[in-house]
Amino acid sequence: MTPTSTVKYLGDLRTECVHLKSKNTFITDAPTDNNGKGEAFSPTDTVATALASCMMTVMGIKARDLDVDLTGSLATVEKIMSANPRRIARINVVLDIPVMPDEKSVKILENTARTCPVLLSLHEDIIKDITINWNVNS
Repeated sequence: MTPTSTVKYLGDLRTECVHLKSKNTFITDAPTDNNGKGEAFSPTDTVATALASCMMTVMGIKARDLDVDLTGSLATVEKIMSANPRRIARINVVLDIPVMPDEKSVKILENTARTCPVLLSLHEDIIKDITINWNVNS
């Protein structure tokens, strides 16, 4: 096994996550609606945010091949939980892209986003509402 990361429980419903290759870290807290402080991303926030990050990353890879610059694109993420069982029920992602490539490139890039590894890894019961807006000035 080649580990990717470590997660250390710091107490008080907080963890410290370390990416082993880069040594980058981030903290998670339990959300306020689940006994936590809500002072950092919750673990489920990181899942929802990872979806948007993955979509933008794979779009960026494909965009580079298509000679399209997606710099300045912005994703807005909303995570909705269900109560019983407590789980992510829905993730809404709105991608605002500041350019308008040709129609073929738009189709390729949208398909790339909608087939990113994180999206394909999420349980089928999680609703994933993806909106991609082109030619939006941030």
